[in-house]
Amino acid sequence: MRTKRWNDPASPDDGFRLLICRYRPRGVPSNAEPWDGWCVALAPSRALHAAAYGKSGPAIEFAEYERRFREEMQISAAWINDFAKMVQRGETLTLLCSSACVDETRCHRTIVKALIEEAAAPAPTPGQGVLRRRR
Repeated sequence: MRTKRWNDPASPDDGFRLLICRYRPRGVPSNAEPWDGWCVALAPSRALHAAAYGKSGPAIEFAEYERRFREEMQISAAWINDFAKMVQRGETLTLLCSSACVDETRCHRTIVKALIEEAAAPAPTPGQGVLRRRR
């Protein structure tokens, strides 16, 4: 899995390029979209987006943003699980976000990547990770 901004140059290594923005980028004709799919269900809600950018008061801290975004993503579990299946099959998925999101460590695309990777991880086998005391 990879993450990029939607306007970063495409690479043959990108695989399926998925736009996960709340708002469609302006000025991009539909016949020239540099993404393969657009999933609004994996974007922050309008209210959370506004809170993150300080449009409805002071901007919230990233830790609060992440907590609220992860909570919102619970209703998008089906989408996350479907994309996790792609990753499990060995397909490459590149999550694309806004051109304004310069710092990917403070962007929802990184949180979505983590959620998909968590869903794609194999389930632990019984007894795995269990600490046993010696008698």
